Amino acid sequence: MRALLLALALLLAAPAGAVEPDEVLADPALEARARALSKEVRCLVCRNESIDDSNAELARDLRLLIRERLEVGDSDPQVLDFLVARYGEFVLLRPRFSTANAALWFAGPAVFLIGLVLVLAYLRRQHPKGRAETALSQDERARLDKILKD
Repeated sequence: MRALLLALALLLAAPAGAVEPDEVLADPALEARARALSKEVRCLVCRNESIDDSNAELARDLRLLIRERLEVGDSDPQVLDFLVARYGEFVLLRPRFSTANAALWFAGPAVFLIGLVLVLAYLRRQHPKGRAETALSQDERARLDKILKD
C-alpha cells in the first residue's frame, strides 16, 4: 500500500515543473505566456532541459528575466530576441533557421541522400541484371567451343 501511495505522490509531483511559487505572475495571461516561453528556452546549466523544468539557479534567473520582460510589455519574439542577444542562439531549444546555421540544417539530409545514392549505385553494380551483356566475338566463341569439347 505504501508503494502505491509513493508512486501516486511521484506522479502528482512530476507535472509541477521547477517554477517556484514566488515566480508566478498575478496576471494569468502573462503567466501562461511566461510558461510557454520558458519551455522554449534551454537551461544553460542542464543543457538539454528547458528552464521551465530546471531547478538550477541560472534557470530561475532566466525565468524571472522572462517575467520581467513580459511585465515591461515586450512581445514573445522580443523576449526571445533579448535572450538570444544576451546568451546566443544556443539558448533556444529549437534553433531558428538562418544563413549562419543553414549548413547544420541541411548537412544531415544531404549526407543521407549522398549515402543513399552511393548504396544504390553499389547495389546496381553488384546485381547481375545491371551489367550489360555483350555477345561473344567469333574468336571467343571458337575458343569457348574448343574448351568445352576438351
